Amino acid sequence: MSTPSRSPRRAARTLAAWPRERWLVAAAGAAATALLVGVPTDVVPNPFFARSVPVQWWNLPALAATAVLAGTVLATYVRTPGTGRTTTAGRLGSAGGVLSFFAVGCPVCNKLVLLLLGTSGALTYWAPLQPLVAAVSVLLLAEAALRRLNTSDSCPARAPSPAA
Repeated sequence: MSTPSRSPRRAARTLAAWPRERWLVAAAGAAATALLVGVPTDVVPNPFFARSVPVQWWNLPALAATAVLAGTVLATYVRTPGTGRTTTAGRLGSAGGVLSFFAVGCPVCNKLVLLLLGTSGALTYWAPLQPLVAAVSVLLLAEAALRRLNTSDSCPARAPSPAA
């Protein structure tokens, strides 16, 4: 099995050819991702959730990059009228999204981290790793976006089967 091409130029050409509907899906997906990750982690201030540790300087750029890339990946699933094509890619986008949630979240508010490391371990060991986790999540999402954009014209979609 061959690995899909990762050409940023080809991906940029694909983005330039996107119709308006795809851009709207990308924008809506980015906004939804920002809210789904940012509200429970309290990176996006809200009255429903609170953090024990203040938001770090890198949390907002990590959330923004995650949102833009997730919106882009989501928009690649929109079928362009007249082409009958869609693309395939691995689960990199999903993994990147989940990792971003852990990366920007409060280190001592995460029950899993608290269970495994305790409060002092979360602050001593997990908190310093969170920027690295954020970088890995953004890289996974970027790879997923490149794969999806570079293979957008290579996999014909099956015609929907008629309803019985």
